[in-house]
Amino acid sequence: MKSSQFFRQLKISLTVFLCGVLLCLSSVNLDAQADTLSATGLCLQEADSASLNTSSCTPDAALGGILMAQQPKIEAQSFVAAAVIRTGPSVVRIDTETVVTRRNNPLFEDPLFRDFFGDQFNSRIPLEQRVSGQGSGFIVDESGIILTNAHVVKLADKVTVTLKDGRSFEGAVQGTDEVTDLAVVKINTLGAKLPVAPLGDSSEIQVGDWAIAVGNPVGLDNTVTLGIISTIGRSAAKAGIPDKRLDFIQTDAAINPGNSGGPLLNAAGEVIGINTAIRADALGIGFAIPINKAKELEPILATGELVPHPYIGVQMVSLTPGIARDNNQDINSPFVLPEVEGLLVVKVLPNTPAERSGIRRTDIITEANGKRVTEGEQLQEIVEAIGINKPIQLTVQRGEKVINLTVITDQLGSNT
Repeated sequence: MKSSQFFRQLKISLTVFLCGVLLCLSSVNLDAQADTLSATGLCLQEADSASLNTSSCTPDAALGGILMAQQPKIEAQSFVAAAVIRTGPSVVRIDTETVVTRRNNPLFEDPLFRDFFGDQFNSRIPLEQRVSGQGSGFIVDESGIILTNAHVVKLADKVTVTLKDGRSFEGAVQGTDEVTDLAVVKINTLGAKLPVAPLGDSSEIQVGDWAIAVGNPVGLDNTVTLGIISTIGRSAAKAGIPDKRLDFIQTDAAINPGNSGGPLLNAAGEVIGINTAIRADALGIGFAIPINKAKELEPILATGELVPHPYIGVQMVSLTPGIARDNNQDINSPFVLPEVEGLLVVKVLPNTPAERSGIRRTDIITEANGKRVTEGEQLQEIVEAIGINKPIQLTVQRGEKVINLTVITDQLGSNT
């Protein structure tokens, strides 16, 4: 009797246990199905928003979608790429060809040489030679106006302009200005539409701003380099380019042969300068002409007119009392200098306004039109502001005397 009750209770306990297990398994299965349905719903929503195929959606894909949604959105392109996309199509390659006439070696003209060898050497020496060059430029007007460097197209007999899209045009040099190293080239578009570079404002740039150089260095078309604005207002004299008259933008963006004439861009893709020179004795030092100077001179160059550059015709260095004192204490010094501050005239160029006005070597210019001058750039700015054929009053220290001279400015290069 007791044994039958024991087995009856054991049977009831096993039945309850099995029912509990089945209920647990059912609950787990329902939870899994709910998770799957929820994940599938998430995938379908993402697929609808992105117009994707939902047939490949899985719970793993749903989890990946959640992780991707939590990650920051990555831009498809950098600001450099955006700048180049905006301005790059307007950057051109400029190929030049110059015919150079070579003179025969005087030895070949010697009668004794010709009697012995005849004319066989003369006939083998070409009298003309074609010299090729290459640079960059950029289109600033739909009519086909291109800005570049003067040294890129100087003395060129043939100019070929090639766009980024492969189109090629014959170019004509409208005007050049070697003092600022600017030139304008015109192409006949034959009605074709041209991309135009957006021009910025070089007066708004600051040291540390991004600088993007675009051009065709050493024949490698459409090359882009990145740097910063290292300095603004770098004088040509301090940049090691004394034959130019302007203040450069200095940058560490790589500028190489063939980059000359190409644009220097800001982060927005606007042209802020024209790449023109590098320091051969240093790395990471390049110079660009401010675009505002190019804007000023482009209308003049486009019409082939002469860019006005007033000058007086002296070469000078800054002088301080300390420098003068050191010179006077040197027993080998050829002259004694007044111990004053100003500009020491080291050379007076012949047939110039300075020579005609009576300026002499070792004179010290202390004032120009009533303004103190201690740097050559200061006097140059005053002369530039006055214009051509205008008088300028100079105060000069000559030995122990102070004299006043009137100099009439002239156009640079008019004495040659």
